[in-house]
Amino acid sequence: MDSGSVDFLREILAETGWVERTREFGLALRATRSPGGLLLVGTPEEEPWHLTAHLGDEARLSGLPQLAPTLVRWSPPPGAPAHLRVGLDRVREAGRGETLFVVAEGPAPVPLLERVDDARRVGATILALEGAHPEVAGLAHDAIAVTPGGPVSFDGAQHLVSAAAGEIPRNAGLRERLARLLEKVTGPQVTD
Repeated sequence: MDSGSVDFLREILAETGWVERTREFGLALRATRSPGGLLLVGTPEEEPWHLTAHLGDEARLSGLPQLAPTLVRWSPPPGAPAHLRVGLDRVREAGRGETLFVVAEGPAPVPLLERVDDARRVGATILALEGAHPEVAGLAHDAIAVTPGGPVSFDGAQHLVSAAAGEIPRNAGLRERLARLLEKVTGPQVTD
């Protein structure tokens, strides 16, 4: 999905709360302190390759090196390049200032839940994008649940989150701030 498609998706979802929610979540991803400290892990059946690539692009394009993710794999092949050889032991090493981002559309297996719980206990921030499975959300500091049949697909949610993470917040100008203040004080304008 290109940036134009993500913008179109945001327009469609403008009134649903999804855009604001993914922006909040994107800010949480940006709180990772160092490059390589954002760890993405999925399930043995679904590794978050696609989201990892998009976050890598966002890190490069936005100049936010802390968004450069580390893909954590369940069974990395021994001959793979170094960035594709990171195994689940890296989750055990996660600590304060690092973010463990669990991306699981299906149920997370018990070994993953145990490792996530361990990482949380030593101070890692746990974030989750999940398919409405309470086990993962229960361990996360912040989670977005993508319900089947909801307004956005799991793939669409990944695109919204990655775009939001790399988004540079713009400072509102004086007119925009005054307009928001007036709307809060007087209420929204209703046209006939």
